[in-house]
Amino acid sequence: MSETRKTITRRNVLQCVPPALLIPTASWALQSKDVSPSHAHDALDLPVLAQPDLVFAFVGDFEAQRLGLSKSGSTWTGTSRGAGVKVDFAAAAQQAVVSITAPTVPVQRIQFRWKRRLAEDVLALGDAWERSYGDLEWRPLQAERVLPWYALLHSQGRTSGMGVKTGAATFAFWQADPSGISLWLDVRNGGNGVSLGNRTLKAATIVQCKGASGESAFAVTQRVCRAMAHGTQVPSSRGGLPTDVIYGSNDWYYAYGQNTLDGILRDADLVASLAPAGGIKPFTVIDDGYQDASRFPSLSKLGSAIRDRNVIPGLWIRPLRAASGTPANLLLPDSRWIGTRDEQGPVAYDPTIPEALHAIVSVAAEACEWGFELIKHDFTTWELFGLWGSQMGASPARGNWHFNDRTVTNAEVVTTLYRQLRATCGQDRLILGCNTVGHLSVGLFDASRTGDDVSGKEWERTRRTGVNTLAFRAPHHMTFYSVDADCVAITPDVPWSLSRQWLKAVANSGTVLLISPDPRAIGAEQKQSIREAFARCIAKPAGQPVDWIKTRTPVSWRSVEAAQNYDWTQEEGESPFPIGIQRGPD
Repeated sequence: MSETRKTITRRNVLQCVPPALLIPTASWALQSKDVSPSHAHDALDLPVLAQPDLVFAFVGDFEAQRLGLSKSGSTWTGTSRGAGVKVDFAAAAQQAVVSITAPTVPVQRIQFRWKRRLAEDVLALGDAWERSYGDLEWRPLQAERVLPWYALLHSQGRTSGMGVKTGAATFAFWQADPSGISLWLDVRNGGNGVSLGNRTLKAATIVQCKGASGESAFAVTQRVCRAMAHGTQVPSSRGGLPTDVIYGSNDWYYAYGQNTLDGILRDADLVASLAPAGGIKPFTVIDDGYQDASRFPSLSKLGSAIRDRNVIPGLWIRPLRAASGTPANLLLPDSRWIGTRDEQGPVAYDPTIPEALHAIVSVAAEACEWGFELIKHDFTTWELFGLWGSQMGASPARGNWHFNDRTVTNAEVVTTLYRQLRATCGQDRLILGCNTVGHLSVGLFDASRTGDDVSGKEWERTRRTGVNTLAFRAPHHMTFYSVDADCVAITPDVPWSLSRQWLKAVANSGTVLLISPDPRAIGAEQKQSIREAFARCIAKPAGQPVDWIKTRTPVSWRSVEAAQNYDWTQEEGESPFPIGIQRGPD
């Protein structure tokens, strides 16, 4: 059946991850004196490491046929049309590995179902496919709700969680309802089934953590994330630059593409003057707009000028965007877009074509040749799949289309692209991904823009998207990457009383802190607040939300040193109208 009628909805890649910190098993497994199995809450003793009760395969190129699979030991196999489909579910004490073979039929999805009664008061939390859009929250069980990558369940003050390890070869999501738990593995290629041929796909590794009595939901979520990243090398520095202290400026939220050379150098002078003396150097990241040669005649000279100010230069790039006139045989098909022509982006390269992949990474190579030490790349998920994360639901790709290479899954396409970007940038530069699939970037990218754009024009967007992603993706910080909840815009259009609180909250979280300083809004008071925020950020305070189970935009936060309450609401209240998705100029 077609997805339009019913939503039923590696190749070997370049190994380029450097030696670094390895997350120890004891940091997430229930093996210590403080967190023991005897303390686990039986109602939340999740069954997902045991053999499922039901397994289904959805096969076909575009029209999907659901096949029930039969179990023999740890292997589930199909009959009739799905005779060649085999799913191996290798269960163990701390993880379960799922492998798929299907030499004769395209495969779209695999669904696993565990029958388990869940209490009526259970609250559930999932993650997002790429960035979040102000939509992360704890919510009562909703049978059709899609919970990407991991699911946390909370009942009577206790929490347990389950997830798919980072770097999987599939887009994975969970469902939880009063009768049981489902895991879906989307192994498609574009909107079509993947043609695996004779290879066995190691699709996913499932992990689980049980909460202990008195352990906060936030702490359990952190342990689930550590379990998901266990075994992946996550660097603590690149070329002498720490990955856990990234602060400075980015011009987007006051310039919005109309940046200038003088403005960039003014930003560099500002952050240099406010950075702690003798401490870690700040960054000045140049955003979109620098492509205008009349305003920026030499990017290499500008990078050197920033560096002369004792500031580290960074550059925004959009590597998948293809120039007008690019041969059609290097491009992704327009059929991947679901909106009108006005809602579609420019033509984009197909990274499964070697010549196109070379063109993609050459954009990053050029930025590196200019001397930029932080590379921020954007728009890759939207241009690959024609969807924003908030539009994906149960289907990260839609439509009747496929990549040039049909033998790899969508997740493998993404991961191969990320590895090639890392190989191109080398091991000495920081990479910050925006509109990227964070769970597939672990160990490859050093920071991730985890939410949709904030705003230098209206506070409501910052409140909804910025505060939400800072709170709900804080458990990822320095386990998956350094979390970037987006900039602190200091402009005349946003009340300073609110921007000051946002500045303080980001600084107190210890996550990425980049300011967008409109010179018309920077006075003595703002400079002092920025100076204090930079010093706080460098101290890595690791703040976390306290009331996140009750609200999308937590107001109560705490760190080891102190507690802090914020007032995010404007005097007149907040807008009830949609804020839309920010995509920037094309």
